[in-house]
Amino acid sequence: MPPVNPQILGKLEHSQKVLETAPSEHSTPAKLPSRNPTRSFWIDSSPDANPLAGQGSQDPLPSEADVCIIGAGFTGVGVAYHLIELLNNASLSIKHPLSIVILEARDFCSGATGRNGGHLTPAAFTRFAQRQALFDTVEAIKSYELEQHTTSLLVKIIEENGWASDVDLVEGGHISLLFTEKEAKNAHNDFDMARQAQLNLDGVEWFSKEELEKAYGAPYPGFRRPGYNVWPLKLVTKLYQHAQAHARQYASLSLHTRTPVTAVTHETTSTYTVVTNRGSISCSRIVHATNGYAPHLLPFLASPDGIIPARGQVMTTRASVGTDQIKISSWSGNKGFAYWFPRPVTRDTEKPLIIIGGGQEAAAPSRELYVDDDSETHPLVGKALREFLPSVFEGKYDPHSEPEMEWTGITGYTKMGDPFVGAVADLLAANPNRDLYKKQYIAAGYTGHGMPRAFGCAEVIAQMILAEISDKEWKEPDWLPQRYLTWNRRVE
Repeated sequence: MPPVNPQILGKLEHSQKVLETAPSEHSTPAKLPSRNPTRSFWIDSSPDANPLAGQGSQDPLPSEADVCIIGAGFTGVGVAYHLIELLNNASLSIKHPLSIVILEARDFCSGATGRNGGHLTPAAFTRFAQRQALFDTVEAIKSYELEQHTTSLLVKIIEENGWASDVDLVEGGHISLLFTEKEAKNAHNDFDMARQAQLNLDGVEWFSKEELEKAYGAPYPGFRRPGYNVWPLKLVTKLYQHAQAHARQYASLSLHTRTPVTAVTHETTSTYTVVTNRGSISCSRIVHATNGYAPHLLPFLASPDGIIPARGQVMTTRASVGTDQIKISSWSGNKGFAYWFPRPVTRDTEKPLIIIGGGQEAAAPSRELYVDDDSETHPLVGKALREFLPSVFEGKYDPHSEPEMEWTGITGYTKMGDPFVGAVADLLAANPNRDLYKKQYIAAGYTGHGMPRAFGCAEVIAQMILAEISDKEWKEPDWLPQRYLTWNRRVE
């Protein structure tokens, strides 16, 4: 473990005081995922959407594994994908193929990845001034470079493998509406500060109220940045299938769905026992890729300083006009209160199906924080989402129409809005139980913004594991913010 950066750590502690926090009276470990979740469009709208749904659920569990990954979303599958890619491209002399096992509590990719809004959009400059003030210019810039790296890498993988149509990849850009003068002023200030710091702002385009209303029908100013949308479940399915097909002589990869992990116990100084409802596995290394559910197995994270489960809500609604008026861009508005995009249409006469999510503020005062149950929706959040688009785009959405599907998913929030990435033991510097967590890793706590960050954070975890296995020093990527790293964070 590299030494703690005292400058970063001090600024992190300051940021945790000034950024919005959640009440602590509900700080109890998250439960296992609900057995009866709401039906998500991505998972349940077509019978062939999730071919890996029950993969391995009837197969015998292996008695042991080198790496046990808990969670089969972008992070968990991403760690396996990157590990296998690194093994195939590294000059290593290993005694036996690295055995990698992914364990998922429910169906494959049925957590936040299979329930989110489908946006693959890196932040361009929003919150730059705040991050620059809290940390420094270099650290602020890395916030955006990580998202650019993650998004570019995923798009490159999709295009090189010819998956674009399979995963519904759309490069429509992303438009942020600015509803108030204060929002517009802050956005322009962030942009100016980012430009002065020489952050890459290629592709950012500003719209006046008149320009945006003429082009899109919304009477507000805004800006457009590069962005994509995608069918997340189908992309993670492709990533898993690709990783398994390329495991070759250096690794083996297996998936066991419907296998919730109920406990992790310390077996010896170098191995753990992963306990599931179907048996136990002896594992040398463990990756916690469970996001909002992470405190279930790591109860010390069940606090405002750790990871707070939070319920997000998404629905599908049909536009009243065609794609010629709706266009293909993805959107966000009212400080991220809502985010939406039109699904690709197959016929010119088809009215676009819109995926829209957000609205947690309507569930005040809780804002759906400390909620780990995705088996139901919140009526006030649903009402806010139903009313949003008809109020912004007059005449393009029927205010009386009901959504075709509506669902929830559990995300993981942190005080500073950034994930924990690295060795679990490093979160417990002064804790006498610290050694119990050696060779356990975590990438979780994306605060509702995992699509452009999770796959990159998974790459970091894979690099750390490979460095540890090969007894080499891990080298920090140029694009990784230091504040993400667990040795610069403290949860006691």
